[in-house]
Amino acid sequence: MKDRRSVIEAAEQYVKKELEADPSGHDWWHIDRVRRMALRIADKEQADVYICELAALLHDIADEKLNDSKEAGMAKVHGWLSEHVEDRDVIDSVVEIISTMSYNGGQNPPMKTLEGQIVQDADRLDAIGAIGIARTFAYGGSRGRVMYNPGAYEELSPENYRSGDRATIDHFYDKLLKLKDLMNTAYGRELALERHKFMELYLKQFYLEWGIEQ
Repeated sequence: MKDRRSVIEAAEQYVKKELEADPSGHDWWHIDRVRRMALRIADKEQADVYICELAALLHDIADEKLNDSKEAGMAKVHGWLSEHVEDRDVIDSVVEIISTMSYNGGQNPPMKTLEGQIVQDADRLDAIGAIGIARTFAYGGSRGRVMYNPGAYEELSPENYRSGDRATIDHFYDKLLKLKDLMNTAYGRELALERHKFMELYLKQFYLEWGIEQ
């Protein structure tokens, strides 16, 4: 039987191999920040740190933006867990978290467990604030999107959330500015507020430099 530390170390090596060179903001350092934030929140909330850490490490292995489909990504996660983890309850918990934690246009149901709420908060925190802004433009650039298209913004329906012809700035309004009010934990909400304010300041400066009154 593998002890928990060896499972975590194996997950680290697997995720580094899979995502280290990712140019879209879903690289190893994103994973590591989400892991460290999840552990920080888990300590505050007295949650199962093993479940939180393992789910945080593996969460973007299944990301449909990085796979042919969500099903293909989840198959990779499930396959890795089945090979490295013997406890069926742990596998089920991690799979449930990863399969339901994405934003998905705000359509996904609430997370069922405290651990899921924590990992979702940690991932969302890395999507906002200074690093969130940097990741947003990295992702837009990796998909060939323009930074901004003045006067072209239209609010998306949830079904069209991942429309490929959006300007990068549109993503702030499609998702990022909404995350503050969607945090699950009290500590997550506290941290999100500061990062949200920074994004508002950034957008104000962006439009100022673009020459638009906002």
